[in-house]
Amino acid sequence: MKNNYLLECLDSYLIELKINEIIKDQGFLDAVVHFYDMEEVSLANALEDLDTYALFSDKKVIIIEHIDSLAVDGNEKDMEHFLKYLKDPLDSVLVIVTAKKLNHTRKITKQLKKLLDYELLNVSAVDYAKKELEGYKLEDGVIRKLVTDCLEDIGRIHQECQKLKLYRADTLAISVSDVCELVVKKLGDSRDLTFEFVRVLASKDKKKALEKYYELQNYAIDAIPLLGLLASQFLIMYQVKIIEKKTRLNQEIADILGEKVYRIQKTRELTRYYSESELRSILRTLADMDLKIKSSDVDGNFLIELFILKNA
Repeated sequence: MKNNYLLECLDSYLIELKINEIIKDQGFLDAVVHFYDMEEVSLANALEDLDTYALFSDKKVIIIEHIDSLAVDGNEKDMEHFLKYLKDPLDSVLVIVTAKKLNHTRKITKQLKKLLDYELLNVSAVDYAKKELEGYKLEDGVIRKLVTDCLEDIGRIHQECQKLKLYRADTLAISVSDVCELVVKKLGDSRDLTFEFVRVLASKDKKKALEKYYELQNYAIDAIPLLGLLASQFLIMYQVKIIEKKTRLNQEIADILGEKVYRIQKTRELTRYYSESELRSILRTLADMDLKIKSSDVDGNFLIELFILKNA
């Protein structure tokens, strides 16, 4: 397979580490590196580079990102060219990466896995944090606090561990209060805040649910996109609720739904509050609200507040 790799991983930092490892192991540290994002450019751009020898070096590294976005329809000629190259590549390093879960039933995915060295990168955030802090005495709760505040982002955990180790280099002991003092809690995107909103909603606390809703509004999200976020969260809760009948393993559920284990783990904290019928009813209600907002002059924020008061 001659220096050709296919990496599947949901964490960009792990991908970066693996690419650096490959470049080092193959002796390409002094090589020029070219990046091609399939969400931004066509495959033809990467192919032209792959077919060309480097001008000032006999080594070249080509990184093709977001291979999951590559459309095959209407791109048959370039795909045929690409597969032909993989069967007889030049002396370069080619790394194809995806930050999303690949559809392993697609013909192109099967072909790439056959022609490339395929690796699924999957690291437990807890295990990674423990390894990073080896040699330090850790107070109970340090790892969980660190991982939770970083939203299981491996790159962020790495950065925060470096800070903690420097801070306690004299005592080699890290406490929960050290984490609270040094680690800035990652706010995440609106989806993370939506999860918190749904969690409070599930706890039947109307006041806190309204407070979280007003906090969400600070993201300048209109009522319709916000309904979409809510529907997305309740839908994954419904899906997890069904899949839980077949497996209780977070990793298996994550693989089936193409989600991070972290989101599945957090979602399962909520599913116990709702029955399948309740989740179906909420999804129908959200769909009706969406239709009302789009087809009338009704105030979307008012409808969402009514939804909170009714369901909290």
